[in-house]
Amino acid sequence: MAGLEIRELECFLVLAEELHFGRTGERLHVSQSRVSQLLRALEARIGARLVERTSRRVRLTEFGAEFAASLRPAYGTLAATVEEARATARGRTRVGFQGAVYEQVTRAIAALRRDRPEHRVDIAEIPLGDPFGALRRGEVDAAVVLLPVAEPDLTTGAVFSRRPMTLALPAGHPFARRDRLRAEDLARTALIPVEGPAPGYWHRFHCPAATPDGRPIPHEDGVRTLQEGLTLVGAGRGAMLLCDATAHHNRRGDVAFVPVSGLPASALGLVWAGTGTAALRALAAAVQEPGGGA
Repeated sequence: MAGLEIRELECFLVLAEELHFGRTGERLHVSQSRVSQLLRALEARIGARLVERTSRRVRLTEFGAEFAASLRPAYGTLAATVEEARATARGRTRVGFQGAVYEQVTRAIAALRRDRPEHRVDIAEIPLGDPFGALRRGEVDAAVVLLPVAEPDLTTGAVFSRRPMTLALPAGHPFARRDRLRAEDLARTALIPVEGPAPGYWHRFHCPAATPDGRPIPHEDGVRTLQEGLTLVGAGRGAMLLCDATAHHNRRGDVAFVPVSGLPASALGLVWAGTGTAALRALAAAVQEPGGGA
């Protein structure tokens, strides 16, 4: 253990997931050359090659794969222990949210305050198009984000607020007079995407490029916030896919909200890194819906 550098281990585990030096650097907020430096230092410390890198691909050596499998649970336990200690020392938990905090979350926070009056829960809005950045930078301890979440380094502690999709349209659009739309109708209007560093799968879910039958869906210029998007919708620039709860909380005269059938339901998740603290697990239990899974 002499001279052990936690940053080297963290870098190796992220690289083992991404198998890409650039994406690893983005997740760790360091340069690609710094990723290479940390990897070389760890390999020198261990005395074996962990990663093979060519001009076309990055892959773990057999030894590296075995080391990553052994290291990951131990590192997760260490990270959770440190985070638990930090939360206890702070006496508070910071929770990020996208767009709005719905009653299901505020009720869970109130329940946590009743059960743990000495523990404070703070909330902070995070960018709509960057659901995981604040969490990875340590700016929040957990985040309530729109699913899907398929990040190997993050844990989805609770899934809740499953709601059908709704299309926000200009009030004068022909679709605005319809009681319901089909997913295939999306090919006949331009969607307004949300900009940001969220993974591609997340963007494709909330602003698909094609209908379920493969018909292309036009896209307008992107926006950074929900209110920017709704303003463009009201001005006739395009349409946005939203869950019906968001539609309910953002009623306005220049925008119509029409349900869309044939699309997966929207849902929220409470997400954190590692195994989470006792306070986060209690918060997750309070918002978890039956059958939501973790």
